[in-house]
Amino acid sequence: MNATPSQSLLTRLAERDRAPVDFTLDGRPLRALAGDTVLTAVLTHTDHVRETEFSGAPRAGFCMMGACQDCWMRLEDGTRLRACTTFIAAGMRLLSNTQGGQP
Repeated sequence: MNATPSQSLLTRLAERDRAPVDFTLDGRPLRALAGDTVLTAVLTHTDHVRETEFSGAPRAGFCMMGACQDCWMRLEDGTRLRACTTFIAAGMRLLSNTQGGQP
């Protein structure tokens, strides 16, 4: 997942004055805003949150309410989380590859 900001799926249009929250995605330092979900934090920097374990196709969430299983991600420690229902936290170390905890 080496997307540049021009390839981000989401563009922030409002609420730009919230406190910054630093996190990493696949070892790359990024910044979100307090109150962002992990999904929002990631998709303002890239065009998908993970690649499916079945075909390698990019996934970016679907239902946005934690029911479809399309936005699963992992923390570096192996903990799985749903990006659409988990809020970003300072120092969070996310991986876009959901298998085995390796980027």
